[in-house]
Amino acid sequence: MPWKKLLANITGSIDEELRLRKEYLVIENRILRSKIKGKLRLKDEERRQLATIGKQLGRKALEAIATIVKPDTILRWHTKLVARKFDGSGYRRSPGRPPLSPEIEAQILRFARENRNWGYDRISGALKNLGHRVSDATIANVLKRRGLPPAAKRKKETTWREFINSHMDVLVATDFFTTDVWSRFGLVTYYVLFFIHLGTRKAHIAGITSNPHQQWIAQIVQNITDIDEGMLLQSNCRYLIHDRDSKFCEHFDSLLRSANIEPVKLPARSPNLNAYAERFILSIKSECLDRMILFGERSLHYVLKEYTAHYHMERNHQGIGNNLVFPQPDQEKSSKRLIECRERLGGLLKFYHLRAA
Repeated sequence: MPWKKLLANITGSIDEELRLRKEYLVIENRILRSKIKGKLRLKDEERRQLATIGKQLGRKALEAIATIVKPDTILRWHTKLVARKFDGSGYRRSPGRPPLSPEIEAQILRFARENRNWGYDRISGALKNLGHRVSDATIANVLKRRGLPPAAKRKKETTWREFINSHMDVLVATDFFTTDVWSRFGLVTYYVLFFIHLGTRKAHIAGITSNPHQQWIAQIVQNITDIDEGMLLQSNCRYLIHDRDSKFCEHFDSLLRSANIEPVKLPARSPNLNAYAERFILSIKSECLDRMILFGERSLHYVLKEYTAHYHMERNHQGIGNNLVFPQPDQEKSSKRLIECRERLGGLLKFYHLRAA
């Protein structure tokens, strides 16, 4: 057989095979499309692939084989791809000043919230000290967008947290907690009145009684306001925080005022506003009282004395930098010195320290 005739036969058989494959795929695609209900949702990459091949095939070929979408749709996708390539959007910049970074905006909000009397110019100056140049108009827009009023309005409002932080050294809180003690008459509920200095976390057990009547309260106030040994005067207390317990009567407040101490009565049902006192109650109960059975008032006095000594000299407090209330003088640290464990209340309270050389 001549080679030309042989080549024509081979070419014809290949074209026939390609035609059959194409026809098979078209029929299969139409059958699959008929099984799918609703409109197909294509991704951008899938549209790009169809548009690229569809442009090469042309409209006439697409009308014969396209079943997912119409030929005009495929060609429209191709037109958009071409337009996107030459629109220059990747190099286009928005008009006006560049937007503030989230870090600088967060710093503006922090300055405004932590310093209520700082105006726009003051905040701008503080940012300038940190290497950021931000105009007062931009700062005003940021605060307005975040719902913060100008300094003239902000400085007239004082939150409870700000009041506490600015008066920590002259603030003392007080409260009662109860504990049950076994006696020969059965269980007796004792009321323990304590005071805690907010700046140093120093706690003072002022009195223990099973009947906190008005005369008992008056005697306690006289003791803690004594010129020589009174806890409140030694702590330079100017404000005393207490809740609306009926035991803190009007006579209690009047005695405090006579000692130049202003009582601050908290709103009803607001234990969070007396958080330092509440935290002391949680500590002494969970670490000590709830883990013991007490017999007699004398044992209660002893347990409270031991716990307050541990609380002040051996227990670290996260609120004051994880330090002790009354830290001991610095001792020489050495890895060769042995570590000893000191115990109180039969090992219920423990403290570790280096053995003296």
